[in-house]
Amino acid sequence: MSERNKQIVAPLLPRNQDEAELEDLLSGATSSGVHHEGVLEEWFGEHWWTGRAFVLIALTVTVFIPLMSLKRIESLRHTSAISFALAVVFLLVVIGITAYKLANGSIETPRWFPIVTDLTAFCNLFTAVPPVVCAYVCHFNVHTIENELEKPSRMQVVVRTSLTLCAVVYLMTGSFGFLLFGESTLPDVLSNFDANLGIPFGSLINDIVRVSYACHIVLIFPIIFYPLRLNLDGLLFPSARPLASDNLRFALISAGLTVIVLLGAIFIPNIWVAFQFSGATVGVLLGFIFPASITLKDSHGIATKTDKSLSIFMIILAVLTNVVAIYSNANSL
Repeated sequence: MSERNKQIVAPLLPRNQDEAELEDLLSGATSSGVHHEGVLEEWFGEHWWTGRAFVLIALTVTVFIPLMSLKRIESLRHTSAISFALAVVFLLVVIGITAYKLANGSIETPRWFPIVTDLTAFCNLFTAVPPVVCAYVCHFNVHTIENELEKPSRMQVVVRTSLTLCAVVYLMTGSFGFLLFGESTLPDVLSNFDANLGIPFGSLINDIVRVSYACHIVLIFPIIFYPLRLNLDGLLFPSARPLASDNLRFALISAGLTVIVLLGAIFIPNIWVAFQFSGATVGVLLGFIFPASITLKDSHGIATKTDKSLSIFMIILAVLTNVVAIYSNANSL
């Protein structure tokens, strides 16, 4: 095992989206004036103890804090594997429902291309970019995981395998989800599972889908929180000893970040808003602009002309695309 890399590998990245999505699943959410009930609301009705604030605080105290107290990302390998398995369960259920409804002819042919009638409709196409960017911004964990591998040379295989698996799950979830719900597909497809699916045991399947995905988010959040804490420490205390060996600093940073993320999750009204604006700002910086800027700086003199040309293209494309996305998102609020 090599020593922890003290250099900052990514800037501070707020992760309110995951807790906000968890709350949408458990306590419900309102989209376009329509309230979609969460699992707890359906089971027990609307009470103070099924509301966003209480549920999130309870989960933070009983689940998040114990998992976030682990000082090595290696300690989260089992929860990470279970979390991915739960995402696959969600995908398999969606595929199964779609196949069943295709077999009995109850699915209408969806519209495969957007209807663009004016400039506003064209600009709205760009609002899909930020959520996609959020999905693939994951490289801030690369150095942390590599430092804890017994064989760091395996990191390339780990990255390629992870990206391939995630790409397959994302692509198939989007494709089968849209095929299943068609024009009724909501920005958060999980909200579609609060209505009658028109299949046997539909209510039970709805609950299985939402509970399994809620567990997925609960287990994946500490893995996302880990680099956030590590990089904030590197930003605030660049010359201090490793965070894992300073219990007081570890506790204070963990507590401060937990409170910030918790408050953000409680007060974010809709997960789509979080994905749109964080993807168009922080996500683009992490995924495109910062990596391209590092290549252009080329401290070690290893970048080719092609690398630098592509980096300039990435920055220009990211800025133009997301200026349009931010404008469209703000216009729609």
